[in-house]
Amino acid sequence: MKGKFSEIINGEKPVLIDFHATWCGPCKMQSPILEQLSGEVSDKIRIIKIDVDKNQAIAQRYQVRGVPTLMLFKNGEIVWRTSGVQSKQQLLNVIEEKA
Repeated sequence: MKGKFSEIINGEKPVLIDFHATWCGPCKMQSPILEQLSGEVSDKIRIIKIDVDKNQAIAQRYQVRGVPTLMLFKNGEIVWRTSGVQSKQQLLNVIEEKA
């Protein structure tokens, strides 16, 4: 995934990444919010999910200590980061401001 991950975050579209785990309750709450959001902003940004248990090297590289952790990348740089469940409106605000 390493090469592909680099391609994704360095692409033309900003990328919102959801670092999550299958066993995480809050991650299960965040998932439908991201699916809804994706339908509304797919022209502006790309949203991907990364399972921290299956992609430990990437999670360590970005110092993901808790899940869900959301990061917004633009031109390969982190422009926003937070942990915990975010509402659709909070995410829309961040996308409007940062993407």
